[in-house]
Amino acid sequence: MRVESEELRVKRERREAPKMALSHRLPTLLLVLVLLALTLSGCHGSRGRAGFEVPEAFDTSRRYEITFWAKNDTNKTQTEIYKKAIAGFEALYPNVTVTMKLYTDYSRIYNDVITNISTDTTPNVCITYPDHIATYMTGDNVVVPLDGLIDDARYGLGGSELLFDGPTRDEVIPQFMEECAFSGHSYALPYMRSTEALYINKTYVEALGYELPDVLTWDFVWEVSEAATAKDANGVFAVNGQKVMIPFIYKSTDNMMIQMLRQLDAGYSTEAGEILILNDTTKELLFEIARHAKSGAFSTFKISSYPANFLNAGQCIFAVDSTAGATWMGSDAPLLDISPENIVQFETAVRPVPQFDPEHLQMISQGPSVCVFNKADPQEVLASWLFTQYLLTNDVQIAYSQTEGYVPVTSKAQDSDTYQEYLNSDAGDELHYPVKLQAARLLLDNTENTFTTPVFNGSASLRDAAGQLIENVTKSVRRKQTVDDAYIDKLYEDIASLYRLNQSSGRSGMTSGGDLGPLPTGSRVLLIALVVIWLLLGAHAVSEKVKARKRR
Repeated sequence: MRVESEELRVKRERREAPKMALSHRLPTLLLVLVLLALTLSGCHGSRGRAGFEVPEAFDTSRRYEITFWAKNDTNKTQTEIYKKAIAGFEALYPNVTVTMKLYTDYSRIYNDVITNISTDTTPNVCITYPDHIATYMTGDNVVVPLDGLIDDARYGLGGSELLFDGPTRDEVIPQFMEECAFSGHSYALPYMRSTEALYINKTYVEALGYELPDVLTWDFVWEVSEAATAKDANGVFAVNGQKVMIPFIYKSTDNMMIQMLRQLDAGYSTEAGEILILNDTTKELLFEIARHAKSGAFSTFKISSYPANFLNAGQCIFAVDSTAGATWMGSDAPLLDISPENIVQFETAVRPVPQFDPEHLQMISQGPSVCVFNKADPQEVLASWLFTQYLLTNDVQIAYSQTEGYVPVTSKAQDSDTYQEYLNSDAGDELHYPVKLQAARLLLDNTENTFTTPVFNGSASLRDAAGQLIENVTKSVRRKQTVDDAYIDKLYEDIASLYRLNQSSGRSGMTSGGDLGPLPTGSRVLLIALVVIWLLLGAHAVSEKVKARKRR
């Protein structure tokens, strides 16, 4: 046996010392990595947050700062209403400070919320839509289910401990309340409601030889629109004496497709999230739309611009937009986006959106709702809930509804003397603009005829896909492309892929895809850490086997 010299032994131990140290420290390092990953996972995002429970009482001895994300279309009057609501609430609850952040459109709010979920920096209260909330809920306990708060005898709707005169549950319009309920819970309160309206240049319709009915069919709209495309030898349109005329412009093509399918009782989606839109009925509708886009009788907001601008310039006969956009419609509209010299005088009529069956109206219900985000402090959540309820008080509801063609979401506000006097006024001034009042009455008279689409994770993407089908077809025919069966088949494939609708094999039974957004930072860190841990464990196991063989 060879005897190792002292010098060689020392050198060997020096060489092996780092390996031995790593071997002894590896279990500890692995434990640290696991704890670090779990810590990061808990710090970033709300996926592991405990569910909210209503406190016994609101602690007014503490101060709370809550954030409110809202939307307006550069309407200073709406901004002032928000500011007045915040001031009124803070006067009643001086221990609560509300900070408002304004956005120009709902998609920006949606994107920012998705981003902030991963960093646990969501707002406290947010103006939003149920489709968006369904995506927010991909994280555990991110959005507070409001059932317990709504029914709480002290702090719920009409509760005994409220410091303001808010509506009771029975005073919130049932259809509007139901729109905020999905997945077995209520996740929002309705804030304002609108529908879509058909704004019509009645003067031109009659000049073309047609009489305007109370409810217009799609056939009627297409026929009049085609008649309005007639030009003289110089390329001047006969109906308006101009070289520009787009008879029919639709603002939100997603709503256009959704309402057409609903009116025909055709597939869109199921409550469970099964996607049905890419079907033969949709194909036939797209062929019809393509024919009228090809003739120049039809276009969309995304392709041409705001319908109101063309309508008010005498370059459009049928303009579909929200009832909330009524203040932009007509020769005397309070809000005009074109030069005064371009305005054409005409009689404006307001009607329901075109129907396939005028005896059974189907109109989409839309408009913002308000949700509350979960936080570590239940008292902070309760403060947020109190402010959310305050937005349903008569002063806020009536004032905001008067700015545009929205209607209040409570019978308490709708039936009040103040609102009824406003609604039935014939003053004709800016506040009582007749087209705006007609648009509001359109929804009030047809609340029973409104509907909403199913809400699920992926429903926001499906809505976008519905509109994109029409946009693509319209663009294609304007580019002289042929829209036939092969085109539609390819379009369906592209749309299914783009909006992640192709999660199952059956075209008529596709289930909802993604819409989950990026994984939160904590989740990504955890996954990476777990991969590293398994690699280290594998390396450690191999190292131990090699050592065992050397000892034999």
